[in-house]
Amino acid sequence: MKLNYIYEIVLFVLLVLLQTLLLNRISLFGVATPVLYVYFLLKLPVGRTPYSVILIAFLMGLIIDIFLNTPGMNAAAITIVAAFRKNIIGLFFEEEGHDEYIPGMNMDAGPFVRFTIFMVVLHITLLFFIESFTLFNLKNTLLRIVTSSVVTIPLILALDSLMFKRKAGEQ
Repeated sequence: MKLNYIYEIVLFVLLVLLQTLLLNRISLFGVATPVLYVYFLLKLPVGRTPYSVILIAFLMGLIIDIFLNTPGMNAAAITIVAAFRKNIIGLFFEEEGHDEYIPGMNMDAGPFVRFTIFMVVLHITLLFFIESFTLFNLKNTLLRIVTSSVVTIPLILALDSLMFKRKAGEQ
């Protein structure tokens, strides 16, 4: 149990640092920016209370906003996604018997891929619409949403596959 919390803290810190120091500086073709920190929300146990998930997500978004000097955009987007996380999990995964179930490629690859796609597209859509805060340049905003999603989803799936293979190799 305590080992899971240590793993979550390390993952939290690594994703925040990776996002702020590296990924936000990447802009593929001037439109696509990988948003990897949403992976943290995907890997929280299903049984975590919605209030703790929202609080953790807000904290992560706030730290990223502080590092990137963005006025609450990441915090708002990830907090909204965290608020709907429990309902979204119910759409893609069957009821599990235990609350410590962690979605991943190792358990149910198909539902996890669909869950990842939905969560990433929702988060990136919210983030870019909050950032632009207008429908004036809708074509550019939609292009950024699609390209960033196309870049982020394979990164998250690859990261989860690597984590699973590493853990499977340790056993």
